[in-house]
Amino acid sequence: MSLSGHSVYYLGVLTVWFCLLAVSQAYVNVALNKPAYHKHAVPDSDIVDANNAVDGRKSDTNYDGGQCAGSYVSQIATWWVNLTRLHSIHHITLYFSTDANPWGPTSQRTRSALGFSMYVSNTTNRLQGTLCYKDDNFTTTTIPTVFTITCPVHGQYVIYYNERLKGVTYPSGYMNYAVSGLCEVEVYVEGCPATGYFGSNCSVPCLDVNCQYCHIETGTCLGCKDGYKGHRCELTCDRVTYGAVCKETCGHCRDVNQCSNTNGTCLTGCDAGFKGNLCKTVCDRGSYGHDCKETCGHCRDVDQCSNVNGICLTGCDAGYEGGLCKQFCDRGSYGSECSETCGHCRDENQCSNINGTCLTGCDAGYQGDLCKYPCPVGYFGQECSETCINSYTCDGCNDVSGSCDNVCRPGWILTFCQKTK
Repeated sequence: MSLSGHSVYYLGVLTVWFCLLAVSQAYVNVALNKPAYHKHAVPDSDIVDANNAVDGRKSDTNYDGGQCAGSYVSQIATWWVNLTRLHSIHHITLYFSTDANPWGPTSQRTRSALGFSMYVSNTTNRLQGTLCYKDDNFTTTTIPTVFTITCPVHGQYVIYYNERLKGVTYPSGYMNYAVSGLCEVEVYVEGCPATGYFGSNCSVPCLDVNCQYCHIETGTCLGCKDGYKGHRCELTCDRVTYGAVCKETCGHCRDVNQCSNTNGTCLTGCDAGFKGNLCKTVCDRGSYGHDCKETCGHCRDVDQCSNVNGICLTGCDAGYEGGLCKQFCDRGSYGSECSETCGHCRDENQCSNINGTCLTGCDAGYQGDLCKYPCPVGYFGQECSETCINSYTCDGCNDVSGSCDNVCRPGWILTFCQKTK
């Protein structure tokens, strides 16, 4: 059966229509109900809240109708929406807010919108992103209330920007100040359920193997998978870099060549002093070494233990010595850096390495906690608890026996000082 010319024509129209429909269905507005912000916000006002521009409502475009976002007048007006993750953006549609006057030369909103710019960025800094559109042609009679910008880039933030800077001469019709007046901002991205594909059915892999975001119609790569860079994503991240566009810096890996180019994980563990999968976290207080598995010694200040090698930077706590302050004081010493000498302890091994206290008491002839004080005249024995023989005539007796040992008081003589001169 042959087709007439009219039939062929209408069949062609239907084919184009179905193709366009298939493509249009592959786009989704990802700005809907995402967090939004504008500079110089009107405080405590739900009527012009920044989030009004992404709430899906645009039946009332009047500035104060409760469906639009607006800011105070200023030299700079900035509004942005956070898409919460990177998206492969195709186009953006703006719905400007209006006022009581018809949109056009008599409307303040028309004049304030002139000269606007739209950016897509991975951060809230517009200058770190891509300029999608800058108005330098519209007038108060030609600027539309609804405007669509094709911007096939990938990013997380879509930013509206306008300015009226001092000392700058602007075209006729421009208002003297800037204000963000947006009733809705729709950001359309590829509706493919998985990244790395394009086409009307999202079934064709991106043309470059390491491409994560590609143009839905042409397959041209718009963004690489984490760990890759280059025009066709053919280059692996350089050593010590990883992630999206290789912009992230690896942590303190034990082997710098073993930092994953995709997510920054240190595959062979952390260098001394750091921990975590990315080895970017300094060891907790009191730990050090590879993966922070070592425990600091008895540092004078626990915060002054080197997270790398455990050296106590301000010295040891009382009772310990050595660079790591893990060694007890040698027998017979105690205190800070073991610089003090123990007294006459009954058992030299029972001298506290921390404060020098004799834990089992003093040797004969000495007294006090540190056993550094000799017995007073007339006393002897352990803890000086015994009275010397002939203590009235003797001027110093034997520590053990209590005998005078020929140390007599003036006027007394003989071994035990028992006779007067």
